Amino acid sequence: QVQLVESGGGLVQAGASLRLSCAASGRTFSTYDMGWFRQAPGKEREFVAADRWNGDNPHYRDSVKGRFTIFIDNARNTVYLLMNSLKPEDTAIYYCAAGRAPLRVESCDYWGRGTQVTVSS
Repeated sequence: QVQLVESGGGLVQAGASLRLSCAASGRTFSTYDMGWFRQAPGKEREFVAADRWNGDNPHYRDSVKGRFTIFIDNARNTVYLLMNSLKPEDTAIYYCAAGRAPLRVESCDYWGRGTQVTVSS
C-alpha cells in the first residue's frame, strides 16, 4: 500500500521558516518525480516544487523561487520542503505527491493527506 505522509506544518509569523516532510512508502519511487502542491481556501490546487527522485532537476513555481527548497533523502525515502521567508500568501494546505514528469495535478498518481501551513502578518 503506497503512503505519502506529510508533517511539519504549523502557524508561524511572516518571515519565519518551516520544514515540511513527506515520508514515502509502499513502492519504489525511483522512476517518479516527487513534489509539493498547495491549496488555499477557495482556490485551485497549485504546483509548488518538484524534483526527480535522484535530485537532479529541482524546479519551482515563480513565487517561491529563492525562498523554498525541495530536497529528497533517498536513504530515508523522505521528501522535504524547506520554506524560508514565509509570507501570508503562502498560507495553504500543502500536499506531497508522486507522479510522472512534468509533475502536474493531473499527472500525480499518489497524494498525501496534506499539512496545514498558516502564515500570519
